[in-house]
Amino acid sequence: MHTIDVAGYQVDTRHWIDGQRVVSLETFDDVSPVDGSLLGKIQRATKLEADWAVAAAKTAFPAWSAMTAEERGEILLRLADLVDANIEMLSQVETMDNGSLLRSHRRGVMPRVAMNIRYFAEYAMTKLSHPVWETRGHTNHVSWDPSGVAVIITPWNAPLMLATWRIGPALASGDTVVLKPPEWAPLTASIFADLTEQAGMPPGVFNVVQGLGVEAGAPLTENPDVSRICFTGSVPTAKIIARAAAENLIPCSFELGGKSPTVILDDADLDLAVDLAIEQYDNAGQVCLAGTRLLVQRGIADAFAERFAERAAQIRQGDPRDEATQIGPNIHLKHLKRVEGFVRRAQQAGATIAYGGERNEELGSHFFKPTLVVDAPVGSEILTQEVFGPVLTMQTFDSDEEGLALANGTEFGLAACVVSGNRERAEAFCKHLVAGTIWVNCFFVRDLGAPFGGSKKSGIGREGGLWSFDFYADVKNTVYSPNGWK
Repeated sequence: MHTIDVAGYQVDTRHWIDGQRVVSLETFDDVSPVDGSLLGKIQRATKLEADWAVAAAKTAFPAWSAMTAEERGEILLRLADLVDANIEMLSQVETMDNGSLLRSHRRGVMPRVAMNIRYFAEYAMTKLSHPVWETRGHTNHVSWDPSGVAVIITPWNAPLMLATWRIGPALASGDTVVLKPPEWAPLTASIFADLTEQAGMPPGVFNVVQGLGVEAGAPLTENPDVSRICFTGSVPTAKIIARAAAENLIPCSFELGGKSPTVILDDADLDLAVDLAIEQYDNAGQVCLAGTRLLVQRGIADAFAERFAERAAQIRQGDPRDEATQIGPNIHLKHLKRVEGFVRRAQQAGATIAYGGERNEELGSHFFKPTLVVDAPVGSEILTQEVFGPVLTMQTFDSDEEGLALANGTEFGLAACVVSGNRERAEAFCKHLVAGTIWVNCFFVRDLGAPFGGSKKSGIGREGGLWSFDFYADVKNTVYSPNGWK
């Protein structure tokens, strides 16, 4: 048997290659962070399966790319409808697989999966065009041609949503896709493969290869028949992928780490500032965009800290399937140990743990208490490196210039949050803030048409709306002369 029962639903543990299920010689364990139980043994790919999937995608490419945007869109819209029809199953399975809140999956994450597919399908059908312009009487016509096989490697914190954020535009562009889901949360990718078949997607257009990065991911990035590589994950892994891609000059889109600031200026609405700061604990801190560095102007620092501590003490941590839970577990014991290591080294470096700072063993093996670190030395690890757990730091500053220097004082530039009561002041601050996305008096507002990506070591490239098609497609300009026509 190659199916497992997860939350009452049957999930296939095999790869999906060329429209069929495929087994490997070995498997790997998939453990639930909710209760530490073994969900199942997942097929573990090698170069053999990776190359097979790329070959299948390459074979399927001519027919898929030859379809009109409307023909591809018809299939993709059916797929989006199928996602909508299976939100409960996808939510239950992904909660057990990665520990994120069930209510968040039901209300936001899984509906966004459907939206990712539907938005880019409709964009290709209705918006993907450029005005014609003239050059000395010649006309310029811009088009977006399918590029080939896109390899998409996704993380575990929102595996299906972040996968379809790339799958949607890739398929809508006319590319075929090989998805390598995260080994710590692979299950919803398998369900999604089933849905692509139900939607009528031709064999080989979409493929799923499960396994470890070095065994399954590396062969995909080294394959010369790949036309695009999209990766979300760590800087060290991105460097390895970039070296492999360089050998074949494969364009890459990287969304990497973050160490984003939440900057609270002294004219901010304190209640709003506290609300936004508490939001940074979302998904147990396992959000790349989280503004984990609280930078508070000194004049309001004491008042902010008092209100923040009151709110933080009320956070309910527990079973992510419980509607009342606000923070669930961390994904894996290895990751929990990593988070714990950051906190211990911060203490050793002279920082103070204002609250939290330890595992919540009463709840289970995968829980770490919401934590606030203060008085960390400037430039220390806890202030500059991504923890990716429920750990925030707090620093104070005097002038806007000092606050800006602190905000920009890491090698990352993914996102930022600025809280201010004065629009002109906020605009002046944001002008010099280095980040791909800045939220002013809000957080986590994401429009699929907006450019998304990071600056500095937070990534390469931008996706979203037209920017996605600019990456997954080959942009072409055809120039027509007014002469020579019969």
